[in-house]
Amino acid sequence: MKKEKLTFLKPKKGDKLGQWLIEQDISAGFPSPADEFKEIRISLDKELVNNKESTFYARVSGNSMEDAGISDGDLLVIDKSLEVKNNKIAICFLDGEFTVKRIKKERGKLYLKPENKEYKEIIVNEENKLIIWGMVTYVIKKFS
Repeated sequence: MKKEKLTFLKPKKGDKLGQWLIEQDISAGFPSPADEFKEIRISLDKELVNNKESTFYARVSGNSMEDAGISDGDLLVIDKSLEVKNNKIAICFLDGEFTVKRIKKERGKLYLKPENKEYKEIIVNEENKLIIWGMVTYVIKKFS
């Protein structure tokens, strides 16, 4: 099993105009007969970031969350200001290392659950040093 690694990035102040966005919905079924598309500018930071001061990006290395749609090389949007909630995906700092896992609270116990059957659940106990660093709000994927 390949060890996971996260690389963190902070959103940068940039061009306020953003990138072009086609305002009309794109059909995933049959093509639309529309002759023209109205284009506007979109800022991904404005779209994906609710709290600029507490939001970070991290690049995923590893495949322990692939069944949740998080793959090696994906870019995660993480908000440190959000409340930790059961069954949500979080960035955890466990015993000196970062990992991305689903939070599972059950019968008074805390688990860090991978979304890949090749990996085992981590049962967090008193001997572990755990900081839930932030909650994953978006996954940005690259299709080749």
